[in-house]
Amino acid sequence: MMTSFDEWLIHAMSRIDIHSPLFIRAAVTAAEFDLTRGLPLVTLLWWIWFRPERQIGAQGETARRQAHELVIAAIVSGLIALAIGRLLAHELPFRLRPIFEPQLHALYPPPNPKVLLPRTWSSFPSDHAMLWGAVATAILFASRPVGIYALLHVVVLICLPRLYLGLHYPTDLLAGLALGVGIACLVNVPPIRALVSKPVLAFAERSPGLFYGAAFLLSFELATQFDELRLLAFGLTHIGHYAQ
Repeated sequence: MMTSFDEWLIHAMSRIDIHSPLFIRAAVTAAEFDLTRGLPLVTLLWWIWFRPERQIGAQGETARRQAHELVIAAIVSGLIALAIGRLLAHELPFRLRPIFEPQLHALYPPPNPKVLLPRTWSSFPSDHAMLWGAVATAILFASRPVGIYALLHVVVLICLPRLYLGLHYPTDLLAGLALGVGIACLVNVPPIRALVSKPVLAFAERSPGLFYGAAFLLSFELATQFDELRLLAFGLTHIGHYAQ
């Protein structure tokens, strides 16, 4: 179901005739490539974790621990946002993606199967906007200039290409961003942040090799938005269909 705001913005965008092959390819690349999607934000999390502190002694150690807590809070916020986004998409009434709506189909470039699959689920809310909106907001707590860049990255290189390609309605993206920002703000309340980060930091001190190996694996999956695992889950849930 399309809201009046969605209808107004979609038709306003359709008046801007930007359908050159180069522009379409750039939008598909931004929506499809991890290098332009989540990888820069995950890289910023590693920078925050290892960022040298100006203070020395006890003050430096306190600042370093706070930076580590902020990174953990960012990842936890993103994972919670992703889980809630999937739950909402499953429980709320199904919303067909704009590119598949017959009355809107002509307004968008031809769909790219690699971008769409396996995202045949409801388009509301945008899990991309929720996940990366949460991570970018958490980065803002660690560094205002870097956090502002992160939020602009989410809007320009993650949300706008998906809007242009018809993968989401405007309200899908706005709701996803609002939910992601809200989740990150909640997790970054100091007592909550300290609570969720305490066992992770204890694990890092107890088994640093195992911790950083797991952190690298989690970073990879987060940067790719767990695409391989979701493809595997998609295949397993449709194995009966393929066997026919």
